[in-house]
Amino acid sequence: MYDMKSMKAEEFISDEEIQATLRYADENKDNMEVLDAIIAKAKLGKGLSHREASVLLACDNEEKLQEIYDLARQIKEDYYGNRIVLFAPLYLSNYCVNGCLYCPYHAKNKHISRKKLTQDEIRREVMALQDMGHKRLAIELGEDPVNNPIEYVLESINTIYNIKHKNGAIRRVNVNIAATTVENYKKLHDAGIGTYILFQETYNKKSYEELHPTGPKHDYAYHTEAMDRAQEGGIDDVGLGVLFGLEGYRYEFAGLLMHAEHLEAVHGVGPHTISVPRVKKADDIDPEAFDNGISDEIFEKIIALIRVAVPYTGMIISTREGKTVREKALELGISQISGGSRTSVGGYVEEEPDDDNSAQFDVSDRRTLDEVLNWLITLGYVPSFCTACYREGRTGDRFMSLCKSKQILNCCHPNALMTLKEYLEDYASEDTKKKGLAMIESELKKIPNEKVRQIAAQHLAEISEGKRDFRF
Repeated sequence: MYDMKSMKAEEFISDEEIQATLRYADENKDNMEVLDAIIAKAKLGKGLSHREASVLLACDNEEKLQEIYDLARQIKEDYYGNRIVLFAPLYLSNYCVNGCLYCPYHAKNKHISRKKLTQDEIRREVMALQDMGHKRLAIELGEDPVNNPIEYVLESINTIYNIKHKNGAIRRVNVNIAATTVENYKKLHDAGIGTYILFQETYNKKSYEELHPTGPKHDYAYHTEAMDRAQEGGIDDVGLGVLFGLEGYRYEFAGLLMHAEHLEAVHGVGPHTISVPRVKKADDIDPEAFDNGISDEIFEKIIALIRVAVPYTGMIISTREGKTVREKALELGISQISGGSRTSVGGYVEEEPDDDNSAQFDVSDRRTLDEVLNWLITLGYVPSFCTACYREGRTGDRFMSLCKSKQILNCCHPNALMTLKEYLEDYASEDTKKKGLAMIESELKKIPNEKVRQIAAQHLAEISEGKRDFRF
């Protein structure tokens, strides 16, 4: 029997299969019998294959599209309720040896301001983030074995976890760094990271190699197989993503779902998160140079179909997108967003000057974290800073078993309310606090399990007295 764990990138992301999938989708996009059968399967809430989802992506029948959007909303509600997890990126260094054509960090860009934070500078950045109210970070840095070795990453993680400032503490560090070795993934696991995130950028091997002409990232197989090495290194939760706009979106969509299917089949756990970034303007980067840009309408369709096809995954949208797009995306499947983000190295301590070109991309949503929370509450979402699952060992297949059985709500919803109460007590504006407290009172009554509701009510009452960090 063939060992699936030995599969190579070009086997589980097969160009031949993707091309066949796109042909099948074109042949069946107007076939009502096929469409109805796929939608009926999707309504079971167990997900769709890459072929089935690709048929729906190709379909432009307005009635069927409305069914898909309605279903995406329902699936998100069933699996994640009305909670939205908040996080912030923290850029440690923009030194990079790669030649990626879509990223301003590329090695040939000689006029970008190169920066690398010292541990003292990291402390100041983290305290600035804690003063906003953040509890969960995603650290980002370029690939440079001299300036950004794994030892620097590990030291930085340790520094972040050991900063206690006023009532602030970073409870979970997610990591977005270049593909590395099993040994290094073991070190990241031992350092206590949350999710390891790595964007594929594009699943089209030919385009991938053209877009990464130089540097270690040029190796398509090594990059694409990174999640398998991360799992082998003990990291339970991994996050996928493509950079929409580099290649045809239908190709990327099929490849992304095939990657999710591969992880589920081989490791028993699909992606903990899927991110949906689009190419954006940055220093030395013009998004119009890439001819595969997608409209907001197509972008929303992709988000809805990822939610339908991979119902259990967390879905992330960053401040690459503006308020209007993010609001629609929340409705269709997004469960995690960034807030108050800075994409330059050292951007939280000092406001980014107009001539600072060290950012990885232009931020479209420049609202403060408090403004984002106020907006979410007004829309009826519960902002959450919860990280209890990581601390309690509900990761990997343990999290997924609870999520797929729709039982994770019993853990996450009470904790979301408690972390929101912490934020309201420590950081919120008066208007946000007023709206947030009213929401907590209303949401507490909706918790179906009486025992959980009583415990949550007790903990919520204790938060004002300084008792924190509850773990359902």
